[in-house]
Amino acid sequence: MNVLVARIYLTEGEHLHRKILKRLHDEEKVKGVTLFRAIAGYGESGVIHQSSLVDLSLNLPLVIEFFDTPEKIEQVLEDLRDLVEPDHVITYAARSRA
Repeated sequence: MNVLVARIYLTEGEHLHRKILKRLHDEEKVKGVTLFRAIAGYGESGVIHQSSLVDLSLNLPLVIEFFDTPEKIEQVLEDLRDLVEPDHVITYAARSRA
């Protein structure tokens, strides 16, 4: 089955990940969602956000990855425009073995 995978790039400091995860689960009902917390990264600002074993930063990079049919993902991304800027989203085609 052909699927479309979407990745949303955020930081913890934006406090959007819980709201997006809840919406993807409760309202959009996409097939699968994973939330990754990075140990380091930077975006357009060029400011590096990172954590060490001693320092537990609360503004680390986050990636929300989810997949479903291409039509479903396109609709979900349109529905999320109120929460996520389009330049913080990437998509790529994949195949499910189901």
